[in-house]
Amino acid sequence: MIQTIAFYLFAFLVIASAVLVVTARNPVHSVLWLILAFFNAAGLMVLVGAEFIAMLLVIVYVGAVAVLFLFVVMMLDIDFAELRAGFTKNFPLGILIALVLLAELVLGIGAWQAGALDLGTPAGEGAPLVGESNIESIGALLYGRYLFLFESAGIILLVAMIGAIVLTHRPTKTTRGHQDIGKQVRRRPEEATVLKQPEVGQGVEL
Repeated sequence: MIQTIAFYLFAFLVIASAVLVVTARNPVHSVLWLILAFFNAAGLMVLVGAEFIAMLLVIVYVGAVAVLFLFVVMMLDIDFAELRAGFTKNFPLGILIALVLLAELVLGIGAWQAGALDLGTPAGEGAPLVGESNIESIGALLYGRYLFLFESAGIILLVAMIGAIVLTHRPTKTTRGHQDIGKQVRRRPEEATVLKQPEVGQGVEL
């Protein structure tokens, strides 16, 4: 009974917050409603036993993506009138794309119900471990059978990050504020800072 009530509560809040994300006039409010939608979606994942997906929703999407959106929206000077004008201008195209996607969903579901499509069945190789949690089963499969693919994906992301840094890095024309290692190594002792001990009543000799 409690699980049923929680499911309907989380589902209603997800749908309501998703609608408010689209209909909110202020982009900051849209991001806040999006965060609420992520939290409620995480609650639904916990109800179905997918606590790993719930953790990803909270840590990755709420803790990183949504907060990044929020900071970008708050720091940039956004012209709300121009933003609404662009939304109105592209509204017919958005409706057309939505209708095309809806037609594809209807055709796909209809073909599956008619028996024209055969969905793949699991081979049983990735079955969850007996007596272990969902996270432990995913970890055993990810770091066992798919370890090479997981490491390859990590290397690809690392190369992409380094490439983005190299492409966006621009050397500065001035050396002000930058450390010149060669000049420091070539420095002679007489050019170094010397501690002076002035007498009482006299200034420091420069």
